[in-house]
Amino acid sequence: MNVTIVDYGAGNLRSVYQAFFLAGADPVTSNDPDVVRRAERVVLPGVGAAGAALEALRARDLDAALDDVRHVGRPILGICLGLQMMADEVQEFGTHRGLGWMRGKVARIPSDGNIRVPHMGWSPVDVTERGHDLIGSSAKDRNFYFCHSNRLYADRDVAAATVAYGEPFTVAVQFESIFAVQFHPEKSQLAGQRFIKRFLDWAP
Repeated sequence: MNVTIVDYGAGNLRSVYQAFFLAGADPVTSNDPDVVRRAERVVLPGVGAAGAALEALRARDLDAALDDVRHVGRPILGICLGLQMMADEVQEFGTHRGLGWMRGKVARIPSDGNIRVPHMGWSPVDVTERGHDLIGSSAKDRNFYFCHSNRLYADRDVAAATVAYGEPFTVAVQFESIFAVQFHPEKSQLAGQRFIKRFLDWAP
């Protein structure tokens, strides 16, 4: 299966590539909009600052290519910053216009002194009905690795999983042919491997 990992200059592409290769896919990384448009499945990864990432996507016309993939209904997986960029607005070192694929905003995790920011390390997630197809419902499938300082504030009707870190918040969404997660499946060992394999079989 052809899986195109979007290369816009921000992301841990090598570990994402390796995770999909080990899951049985034929992954490629590309910053060519036409390659993205032809992909059977697309992965939008990312680490770093959202404003610079969104600017890089738009400079390469990759935002338009991703829109085309979305509109024809091919599966898209967002990882970490890839999830955050799908919102209307991202508040990080200023306010930035997101891709606008879902209503909501991204802002810093509020700290009341009882939790550390960034949220870094392993956390179990609570799965909603939307998340069962890809995340699963058993405890061994629900423990993932996180590394982020910002969180998503979005409508509950797209939530696929939440995490209790301070107040519970959404860490996975599913809508249309899109599944996006705040955690890093490529760093989440067996649970991440099972998640990736389910994405490869997913037929939204």
